This record gives sequence, structure tokens and C-alpha cells, in this order.
Amino acid sequence: MIYQPPAALPPNVLERADVRAALTRRDFGEVFRLARKYGGISYMKIADAIDIKSERVSKIVQGKSTIATFDKVIAIADGLRIPGHMLGLAPRPWEAELPMAGLPTALQPGSATGHDSDLGPWEVVELARKLNATDLNSSDLDSISLAIDRLCRAYPYMPAEKLHKQTRTGITHVTELMKGRTTLKQHRELLVSAGWLFLLGGCLEYDLGYREAADMSRATALRIGEEVGHGEIIAWSFELGAWFALTQGQYTDVLDCVESGHRADSTHSVGVQLYAQSAKAYARIGNARQVRDTLDAGRARLERLPRPEHREHHFVIDPEKWDFYEMDAYRMLGDDTRAATHAEEVIRLGTAPDGTEKSPMRVAEARLTLGVTAARAGELEEAVSIGEQALATSRKSLPSLLLVAGELTDELERRYPRESVAIEFRDHVSDLAGATRPALGSP
Repeated sequence: MIYQPPAALPPNVLERADVRAALTRRDFGEVFRLARKYGGISYMKIADAIDIKSERVSKIVQGKSTIATFDKVIAIADGLRIPGHMLGLAPRPWEAELPMAGLPTALQPGSATGHDSDLGPWEVVELARKLNATDLNSSDLDSISLAIDRLCRAYPYMPAEKLHKQTRTGITHVTELMKGRTTLKQHRELLVSAGWLFLLGGCLEYDLGYREAADMSRATALRIGEEVGHGEIIAWSFELGAWFALTQGQYTDVLDCVESGHRADSTHSVGVQLYAQSAKAYARIGNARQVRDTLDAGRARLERLPRPEHREHHFVIDPEKWDFYEMDAYRMLGDDTRAATHAEEVIRLGTAPDGTEKSPMRVAEARLTLGVTAARAGELEEAVSIGEQALATSRKSLPSLLLVAGELTDELERRYPRESVAIEFRDHVSDLAGATRPALGSP
């Protein structure tokens, strides 16, 4: 007889549409509520099964607390006997004991509730979990490093979905290698490779609008950096945290992440990016003096660094990007002349002689900056035209694009609240923000 823990959800509960929908949303409060309603499983039993206090289970149901760690997600899957694919996990060990042929279709791996649904964050979780498990030579490690380098250099232009899929494949490859026999040095190098891949994956996930997946990838990279003592990975993890916080309007958190990043690494170009993020935060707070001091410090750091061989590498800061930083800061401070000058230079540097955009994300934000300055100058038609051109870019960093597009819509609403073209642009930005995105990793 197969053992079933006290809080195991019966098949008839697991196959309910509302339960499957809650699992797809990762709404564990709703899962717990439905478990009690339809399965007769008390919150006390759920708490015992996943090793938390029953009071916290109640708070989760009430929306006053959340499940924030992947360890607890796995505990929920095991304690409530939820098949792994329903939470975006690999099959759990106990699933091998189940008579799969007798399970309802909804509970079978690969069903409509499995990997085809929007379960990106928990795919990241499972990949992170595999790092805890650990015959390889130097050429293998060199090949991995070269592959990661090429992925990072493709970031500015490759479609985010395609690059994310390749990055996820790289994480899977590295974690599989760690299951074999390795020396301590090889094990560390594989961990470092995984750290860079999780950083890149986190950037792409955030670009695509998958905030939870991006947070989990960033946290995993930070944990790896701390485990192996890799200051640069740690610092980039905090830089991602600063970027995430900036686009969410959490400016104090930006400055905290920047400070932590500087403490972790003071030699690589990540420090320049950290200064840039803090300058953007100070600009939005309205502290012009701190903006200028921070930009001066960042520029001084940049001038001390060697010129990078591959300027397009996402984790290498090239001198050309400085115009991009100053453009953002001066736009927020209302210095339209300087903002427009830097924006025009960003567009020039980001466009090849044949008109191809080498840095489409930077160019899009530069166009939005010109849209803002045009709106302030009373050029409504030009502002909207430039703004629409920016939104049409194929390679987007969605949160960053929406942040600057929101600044343009604010200007339009303040100056031209009843003009139809302004209203249409505002609606376009709202539609882009609310658009349903495909499941992470889907074709």
C-alpha cells in the first residue's frame, strides 16, 4: 500500500479546475482554502505537512503572508502530494510509486496544467535546487565559458525569448555536469558558470515581465556568489536588485542595493553600473546634487577601467553607455537640452551605418526621452510619433521601457489631457503593460 501523508490532496481535489488554476497562479492561499473546503484537510494538518505554524497558514489564506522560498514550494508539493509538473517542478521522488496510468488526465505530466502553463518561476526553482547535487576536463570548462560569453554578448539584440531558452538550456547542462565527479576547483568553476547564467536569466526574465522568476534567479545567483566568494557575481546580483527596485519605484531599496554591491566588488565595471542606478534613483527623488556627484564618481570609475574587447557584453560596461546614463538623469531633472543631446548621441552610437539598431533597448529609451523633451516644448505630434516608434521596438526590456514611457504619458496627460493622440498613446502604453505574456520557455 502506498503511503499517503495526512495532508495529501485526493485526486478528485487535484483535478478540480479551480484547484488547478490556483496551482497555475501559484496562489497557495487559495490552494490551502480549497484543500480544506473540498478535501477536509485542516490548516493544522497543512502546517504540520510543510513545517510552518498553523497561524501562518491562516495568514497565507488571508493574503497577509506569502510563500517566498523554493524550499517551501517543494515542501508543499511533497506534503500535499501535488505532482511536480503541476507546480513547474520535476517529478517528485514519491511520484515513481504512483500508478500513473490510473491518474486522471489533468494530473498526468505534460497535461494542460504542466509545463505549457505559466510556471516560469518554479522552473527556475527546480534548476536552482539541482545545484545542490554534484568526468570533466579543462576543455569542457573552456567551452562552457565561451558559450556563456556568447550568450551575454547576444543580449542587446537577440529576441529575449530565444536567448532565455538558450540560457535555461545552459543552466540545465551545467547542473547535470555537477552531478558527476569533479575536483573542488572544477566544482567551483561550474558554480561560477551557473551564477553567470542565473544572472543573465534573471535579466531576461525581468525584460519579459516575469518578476517572480527574475527575483528567484537573482537570489540564486547571489547565493552562488556568496558560496564561492565571487565578489563580481554578488555585486551584479545587487545591481539587478537595484534595477528591479528602480522600475518599481522603490528608490530607498535602490540605494541599499547599490551600497551592498559596492561593498562586494570595487574593481570591475559593475561599479559603474551601480553608480548609474543610484544616479537614476536620486534623479527621481529630485536630489540634483547627489545626481551630479554620483555621475562624477561613476565617470571617474569608468575612466580607470580598460576599454572592453566586446562592448556588447551585457556584464561589461562600455564607455558609450555613459550617454545613456546621463540622458536618463537629466531628463528626470528637467534639463531638456542636455537630455536631448545625450539621447541623440545614444541613438547615433546604437545605430549601424545601414540603419540597423545595434542596441535597440537603449535606442528605444532614447526616443522616449526625445518624446518627453518634445512634449515639454509643446510639440505634441512629434512627441507621440517618437513615442510610438520607441514602443514598436522588437527587443524590449519591458519594465524599463514602461518606466520611461510612463514619464512620457505623464507629460502628455499634464499638458494635453483632452487631445486624442495623447489619449491613444496613453492607451497603447496601458495595453502594453497589461498584455498577457506567453508561458516562460514556450515557443
